[in-house]
Amino acid sequence: MNSTRTLRFSTPALVTLLVGALAACGVESGRSSASPDGQKVSCPWKKDSSVTGKIRLGWQASPTPDLVVKDRGWLEACMPEANIEWSKFASGADVVQAFGAKSIDLALIGSSPTTIALSKPLQLPIKVVWVQEVIGTAESLIARDSSVTQVKDLKGRTVAVPFGSTAHFSLLQALSAAKVTPDKDVKLVNLAPDAILAAWQGKQIDAAWIWNPVQEQLVAKGGKRIHSSADTAEAGKPTFDLSAATSELVSDNPAFMTQWATAQDAAVRLIKDKPQDAADSMSIQMGSSAKEVAAQFDGYTYLTAAEQARPEYLGGKLALDLIMTADFLLSQGSIDALDQKASYRSAVDPAPAKTVG
Repeated sequence: MNSTRTLRFSTPALVTLLVGALAACGVESGRSSASPDGQKVSCPWKKDSSVTGKIRLGWQASPTPDLVVKDRGWLEACMPEANIEWSKFASGADVVQAFGAKSIDLALIGSSPTTIALSKPLQLPIKVVWVQEVIGTAESLIARDSSVTQVKDLKGRTVAVPFGSTAHFSLLQALSAAKVTPDKDVKLVNLAPDAILAAWQGKQIDAAWIWNPVQEQLVAKGGKRIHSSADTAEAGKPTFDLSAATSELVSDNPAFMTQWATAQDAAVRLIKDKPQDAADSMSIQMGSSAKEVAAQFDGYTYLTAAEQARPEYLGGKLALDLIMTADFLLSQGSIDALDQKASYRSAVDPAPAKTVG
């Protein structure tokens, strides 16, 4: 286990990390426009055959609209001349590394790793183009000992979290608010979700800030939920699952971005209007039951294109949230320095959402 408190990217170290990220991601490619049961998929709206070439998309196994889009084959059906390649990633940190290696064009990534990607020394040329979810109780602090009932009770304990993730950011915020100092008062260890479950079973950690399905597995093994990202959001420190794209993709492929945003918006509406159908699609991609997936929906807020194009999100405040996140990560030593505030503002692009909304 790595007991280093914060995630840092130096330029030489990044090269090594990029190799690992590329080796770790699973790739699915081709022009398949068939549904999981083998039926031919029709584009639910007007298709666009002008989009050509390979588009490399990164996804993660969490209940996002992205998984509905992937499972239903909408992009492949609506852009039949494009080669859509999907790569699975374990965390936002891996996605940052893949963007740095120029091995993906658009991917799911949390607001904290997005901020790291935009800050020094990386300053990657990416644009935030979608809010997949506003994170609430879906990311929570789970404690083993029943005597731990609030964040300040973590003093003297070992807490696991995937470094560089939105969960890591929320944990650091909660510790700061409770006046609990990492390294001095509590030991933080950097573990991937599956490693957190193994460490919990081996009684190597006392608590973890993590998402599902590991979160529910820890609760099932006697853990207790004592704080969540909904609490840190209420305290003015929200976190998000976002979709970011390379600046090149956004500027050079507006037709693709319109089709992609249309598909994302349709997926959000399916979650809102027919949650069971959405859960069925997500469960296939996540390897969980539809019942387990549907139970996770309450832990997130899903936004239509029109909703997220508003000033509260892509239309303005999200850029301020990224700047706030950067300020905090700098204070924690997670980044070397902030970029210009204008850079964070220009990195948020509401145009695809506005086009659809």
